[in-house]
Amino acid sequence: MILRKLLLFLHFVCIVQFAFCQQPAFITDSLDNYITRGMKDAGIPGLSIAIVKDGKVIISKGYGVKEVGKPDPVDENTLFYIASNTKLFTGTSLAKLDAEKKIALDDKVMKYFPDYRVYDTNVSRLITIRDLLSHHLGTKTFQGDFTFWNTNLSRKEIINKMRLLKPSQEFRKDYGYCNSCFLTAGEIIPVVTGMSWEKYIQENILTPLDMTSTYTSTMNVEAGKNIAVPYSNSYGPLTRLPYDRIDNLGPAGSLVSNVKDMSKWLLMQLDSGRYGGKQIIPWTALQKTRDMNTIITSRRSSVYPTHFRGYGLGVFINDYNGRTIYWHTGGADGFVTNTCFVPEEKLGIVILTNNDNQSFFEALRYQVLDAYLGIPYTNRAAFLSGFTKQGDQQTMADIKKLKDRTAANNHPSIPLNEFTGEYNHPLYGSIYIKQYGKNLSISFPRHPGMTAALVYMDNNEFMTTYSEIAYGIYASKFIVANGKVLTVEIKVNPFVEFDPYVFTKK
Repeated sequence: MILRKLLLFLHFVCIVQFAFCQQPAFITDSLDNYITRGMKDAGIPGLSIAIVKDGKVIISKGYGVKEVGKPDPVDENTLFYIASNTKLFTGTSLAKLDAEKKIALDDKVMKYFPDYRVYDTNVSRLITIRDLLSHHLGTKTFQGDFTFWNTNLSRKEIINKMRLLKPSQEFRKDYGYCNSCFLTAGEIIPVVTGMSWEKYIQENILTPLDMTSTYTSTMNVEAGKNIAVPYSNSYGPLTRLPYDRIDNLGPAGSLVSNVKDMSKWLLMQLDSGRYGGKQIIPWTALQKTRDMNTIITSRRSSVYPTHFRGYGLGVFINDYNGRTIYWHTGGADGFVTNTCFVPEEKLGIVILTNNDNQSFFEALRYQVLDAYLGIPYTNRAAFLSGFTKQGDQQTMADIKKLKDRTAANNHPSIPLNEFTGEYNHPLYGSIYIKQYGKNLSISFPRHPGMTAALVYMDNNEFMTTYSEIAYGIYASKFIVANGKVLTVEIKVNPFVEFDPYVFTKK
């Protein structure tokens, strides 16, 4: 009996070794060094990666540490926020309900939410579930997210506030990435099934796939024993960040997972919806998630072997050296991640990292794709890091200019206390500015606990430094007329929202 077990074990080891040896030389010989070098160059404390190929998990491992200054290593079970990689779970759930005839993807949203409104009355009547999942609203990418992301607004309040998002593009013609749209789509699930989005995802995807370590909520994640700590070096040295609380946008980005679990999700995607011999998701549903509903570009890239890019139901689609690839990235404060799968090659990749200011997580994906798709080696990390470093240098130069202006010790043309008071923005609501010695401070009721310090520069502009450094360091411009303050323009990290907000003094 012992001999038989030993022979079976050796047979299994030989199969695994044979499968690994069949992989490209970059994967078998160079991957560890490439990742270690890339992490050091990009300042990434921890990274984990899984690669699945031909129905098998080829690699599932971690690199670096979960927390700077502590020895605990990242492994395949270490949890990371996967952020917008959540979107395909939501799109797949709604496609499954469509396949089961419980909804139709082209149902009008008002069928489920009769009071639903967006900025344009005609669009309110026309917008469908498919439109929500395909970023068709016509708003700018990330529009509204400073109001929605990591705030104390409820899901219902966010959905109601969408009527205040004035589009700058055409409905169903132009692409604008929209988190609140995915939230709205996900909240149709409880209307139809009687189950919360969280429970539906758990019972219909996570449990059948044996994704036992994946969580649908970001609440109290820091209590977990094996979770990576979020970091950023966007505005200076690598700094630990607080964990985002983004359950109010759950269907758009609240899943927390690891590469061991995510490899199961990829295996299902690459086996037409099957896992462990069982059909988890109908193949017709998966097909609908991959249909291109939004054209983003149809022009050839000058850098990568790709000619088009579009969006399905929670997943990007483009060609890559003659194959169709499906992918998505995810970003939360302190985390950037990506997943990718190539059905024609039965290849899947997931990469999770805990520094949000780097391009290595993307370079690594391209490098693995290059290896498997026969593209001659070029160092993707070196190429992309050049752009990241250039951007970092510009950011630090901009901050230095702000600090130099504060060092001039200028004084505003009106008393400092004239700048204090309540200010209002139609979407965000109120903020409060108070005097703090010779400077000012802002409190943000929508972001409990977050403040910003304002130090005067000149021309009624203040250098604004957020207490949560992920929001950045920028200039805030006050408009003053006849000795009275009228408005203030507030800017945050474009990782949150691109356009500034203009608040009016009450």
